[in-house]
Amino acid sequence: MKAMILAAGRGERMRPLTDDIPKPLLPVAGKPLIFYLLEALADAGISRIVINHAHLGEQIERILGDGESWGVRIHYSYEAMALETAGGIQQALPLLGDEPFIVVNGDIWTNFDFRSLHLPANSLAHLIMVDNPAHNPAGDFALQRGYLTAQTEGRLTFSGIGVYHPQLFAALSAGRAPLAPLLRSAMLHQQVSGERYSGRWYDIGTPQRLQQIDRELSGLG
Repeated sequence: MKAMILAAGRGERMRPLTDDIPKPLLPVAGKPLIFYLLEALADAGISRIVINHAHLGEQIERILGDGESWGVRIHYSYEAMALETAGGIQQALPLLGDEPFIVVNGDIWTNFDFRSLHLPANSLAHLIMVDNPAHNPAGDFALQRGYLTAQTEGRLTFSGIGVYHPQLFAALSAGRAPLAPLLRSAMLHQQVSGERYSGRWYDIGTPQRLQQIDRELSGLG
């Protein structure tokens, strides 16, 4: 299975830190945040990884190179402007192939074991959900009997980790496109499965959250 790391976001909430460095390269406990994801994916036996980028993306290519340092092969998908999640995935489909693939946000830290990921039969997407953090108290989707729904009660937060079938994006035109509408449409046909993850997970969306995870991983928290 191939994987894609989403790294094209501008990181507005992280400014001024992201004025000169893309968010996935911000240091956490002495190394760039994206290094942790590359290590986790490589440990799971995933050897082909696609990374999309836009803002300051040349830094990502220069620092990560072809992936040899992690024993993987990295391919890059350049976006002249950030295409949002679904648009970025749609553009990268030629690099991802015809089989299900993993997608993970480039601005999270987690100890999730990517070896456990798979796409159940008849699903177009399988999402990893977590308990709602303080910054997203209302959650995103509800999980019922292994499938995600858009109902408002019992919602969990999407972790930014999922497995997708290329067919989910087949009707999508090139250009900017968010992921949520595609998921909600597939949910109506019970084609989006999911599971709750109770391990460590952090959405590094603000300088304060970056400082928190940096202190924890550095043994200072």
